[in-house]
Amino acid sequence: MRFSILTIFPDFFASPLGEGIVRRALGSGKIEVDIRNIRDHALDKHHMTDDRPFGGGEGMVMKPEPLAACLRAAAKEDATRRVILLSPKGERFNQRVAERLTAYGQLLLICGRYEGVDERFRRLYVDEELSIGDYILTGGELAALVVMDAVCRLLPGVLGCGDSATNDSFSRGLLKHAQFTRPRVFEGLAVPEILLSGDHAAIARYRLVESVRLTLERRPDLLADVRFTPDEVKILRREGLYGRVKTTLVPAEEPNHAD
Repeated sequence: MRFSILTIFPDFFASPLGEGIVRRALGSGKIEVDIRNIRDHALDKHHMTDDRPFGGGEGMVMKPEPLAACLRAAAKEDATRRVILLSPKGERFNQRVAERLTAYGQLLLICGRYEGVDERFRRLYVDEELSIGDYILTGGELAALVVMDAVCRLLPGVLGCGDSATNDSFSRGLLKHAQFTRPRVFEGLAVPEILLSGDHAAIARYRLVESVRLTLERRPDLLADVRFTPDEVKILRREGLYGRVKTTLVPAEEPNHAD
C-alpha cells in the first residue's frame, strides 16, 4: 500500500517514519510513504496555500487550487485509491474503519490546517472525512500519522506475529485482557496461576472472561455489537457475566445436507 500525505509541513513526518513498525514496513517494502508539500503547487511567488474566508470571519482557509494540483500529482492511476481529509467534521476513526481502508492500494491523506479547506475542493475531490476524536488539533498531520499507523499494522507481513492484529483490543469489540511477563512476582504481586499452568484451553477461557470483565468496567458501550459463540456464552454464564452483556450469538453453521 502507498500512503500519500499532503501537507504544508513535510518535515513533520521525518522522525515518526524513522521509528518502530512503520520504519520496518518501509524498509521491507510492505508500504510506501509519499510526502507531498502542498506549497510546491501554489500559484503565486509567495507559495500561498491559504486565504481569508469569503463572508468574513476568523482565521484562514486553505485554497482549492494548490490542494487539487498536489492531489493530482500524488494520485497513482494504477491503484485503487481513497482520498481522505483529516477533519474534526469527519466520521470517527476506529478499528473497523482501519480494517476497511486496508482494501485500497493507495490512501491519500490530506492534512487540513487553519479553519479548514475550501468546500469546493472537498466536494470535488474528497471521498471521505475522518476525525480521530472530539478535540481540535493545530493540523491534520498528527491525525494522518494515527490513520497510517493503525492501517499499516493490519497489512499482511507488517507485524512479526500474524495473530497480533486479530487479537488486539477493538478487533472484535472487546478490550484485550491484562498481560503479564517475567518476573513471576513483582513488588508483592504475582502472575495469575492459570497463566503458568500450561493448559491452553483454560488460559483461553480465562482471557475471554477477563476481556469481558475489563470491557464491562471501562467500555460497556462496545459490547452492544459483540457476537459470541455458543461455547463462549456457556463460559460467560458460568461466570455470571452473560446477563450483563447485550449481544448476539454467532449463527450456528448450516448443516451440510449433501452428507
